[in-house]
Amino acid sequence: MHFCPSYNVCSKPSTHKTKLKENKMDKLNQGKKAVFITQAAVIAALYTVLVIIFNYCSFGPIQFRIAEALTILPYFTPAAIPGLFVGCLLSNILGGAAIWDIIFGSIATLIGAIGTYALRKNKWLAPLPPIIANTLIVPFVLKYAYGSEGIFAMFFVTIGASEFVVCGIIGMILLFALNPVRNVIFKGVEYLVQEFTITDQGTEASLSVGDTEASLSEFKEREML
Repeated sequence: MHFCPSYNVCSKPSTHKTKLKENKMDKLNQGKKAVFITQAAVIAALYTVLVIIFNYCSFGPIQFRIAEALTILPYFTPAAIPGLFVGCLLSNILGGAAIWDIIFGSIATLIGAIGTYALRKNKWLAPLPPIIANTLIVPFVLKYAYGSEGIFAMFFVTIGASEFVVCGIIGMILLFALNPVRNVIFKGVEYLVQEFTITDQGTEASLSVGDTEASLSEFKEREML
């Protein structure tokens, strides 16, 4: 019969393995944060640039804000939520928008982004939240922040039609265009976890925690829709 000379000696392999797992998890968490921040920053920059380029049609009672097509991006990554909010906030400031437009216009985009992320399991419903949020909020901004003339009810029609075209049509075209390459462009925790796998005597142990496995399962389900 074999006896361990001491508890500490016997526990060394287990302790070493635990520390290795902890180091791997630290790297995974750092990778998640880096990917999230990078994606959010890029999306914010893209939104701002699009508004600046198409400034002539991004404001007013009859507007066609091309940047709103990006509100489909929360379907791919939660980083798009703060990215779109910051992008809208910056573009409204740089575009010389009224203070109430800067506040409530950005909130409308934020609500739409959160809604799209909440409906990410069904791509056909993904563009609805930004369409609804902007249609209900922006007309009030036009009326009370800018004192825009015209029939108030028509603001709902013009904004709603604009959002439908930009989010519902252009946004969906963007979604289908990005879908085949989402593994590359929106590489996040679902894929990073695959890079942090250790091998112990021929047995692979995936270092996934909590929502990581849920994210992988959820991602596969969404891919099948």
